[in-house]
Amino acid sequence: MTLRTSTRTVTFARPFALVGFDDTLPAGDYTVETEEELLDGLSFQAWRRVLTLLHLRAASGRPGLCGSLAIDPTVLEAALQRDREVPHPSVASGRCDVGANRHGPAGLSS
Repeated sequence: MTLRTSTRTVTFARPFALVGFDDTLPAGDYTVETEEELLDGLSFQAWRRVLTLLHLRAASGRPGLCGSLAIDPTVLEAALQRDREVPHPSVASGRCDVGANRHGPAGLSS
């Protein structure tokens, strides 16, 4: 059996939860490792995913505590999608931080 492993980094902008995992994880970069096996007996090369790991970061105040979580890739992608869909706090509040509004509220001179 031939195996291959690929690694990528995913970024969460805010703390997130994963279906099937009780704890909320902190925002930040996470390494995702995917292991696939070569399917034998085919006339073309094909791979089947056998394992996806999300490498957990050490929690602040607990520097040695970290590990890996075996995860369904669709659960990870759903969490990443939710993270992208949540608006930035300044957008949600109706505030716009891009540039300066020199004219005060409703474009009136101050």
